[in-house]
Amino acid sequence: MGQTSKNSRTSSATQKFYCRCGGEVKMKTLFENGKIKNVAECEKCKKLGRRPSDLK
Repeated sequence: MGQTSKNSRTSSATQKFYCRCGGEVKMKTLFENGKIKNVAECEKCKKLGRRPSDLK
């Protein structure tokens, strides 16, 4: 059996962010004025921010 290279071994860890209200923050991609814009949105209170850390 051959070993796999160190570059092919990846970890699939995801980080979850939570808003002050207790809702989970999800990243969304919006297309506005011909530009792609990534925003973070709280599922519970629908608050928007540029980054998940903006909603803390």
